[in-house]
Amino acid sequence: MVLPAETEERVKRRALNVCQDNLRKVLELTRKTPRMVEHFAKGDKELARQLFAEIRKDEEEVIKARRMVSQELAEIGAILVSREDFLRFTNLTSEIADFSEGIAFRLVEIMEHNWNVSGDIKKELLRLSEAVLDTVLRLRETMMVLSYGSAKTLEKAKDVEIAERVVDDLYRELEIKILSSKLDIPVLLLLKDVLQLLEDSADKAEDAADVARVLSFIM
Repeated sequence: MVLPAETEERVKRRALNVCQDNLRKVLELTRKTPRMVEHFAKGDKELARQLFAEIRKDEEEVIKARRMVSQELAEIGAILVSREDFLRFTNLTSEIADFSEGIAFRLVEIMEHNWNVSGDIKKELLRLSEAVLDTVLRLRETMMVLSYGSAKTLEKAKDVEIAERVVDDLYRELEIKILSSKLDIPVLLLLKDVLQLLEDSADKAEDAADVARVLSFIM
């Protein structure tokens, strides 16, 4: 059965709205990662614990939003040919929330064990976390212009790539600094995990921007 054009446009808008809502929740959580690093840098355990609890709660909200996307796309059904791309976008961005929770957990554990980390490393870690947040912000901008055509979306998606390269450079510099430091093995391994999760977050944002490019041609 051939569906009216307005019906197809309506389901595209529904799918886009739920994906944007999920991304909004992911961004809210991601904003808390640099704050967690700041608490870590200052050695403020109590504020770090409180923020970790908030992040875990926010992660649950992201999980609920991701389920909402799946439910919405299931209801839309075969009307929307590109529904798999919408689902892939949401799965990629939701992973960023998972990584943020993992980062917060490891930083709190380092603090709880009173392991020493140099101020220089903490400073660079904050720069890296802020660069990751910038990448996710660029992704949000890409999704906001998705319905304005492929040219605008491609332009914004390019900004995500540029931001991800900044993360990549900072990650490599800090990785070498950590490996060449005289940190205890447990804290070194936890910090390496934190770095990897931060880089992975930026990579997921870039992958999601690639999916947004695909979606822009059907919106």
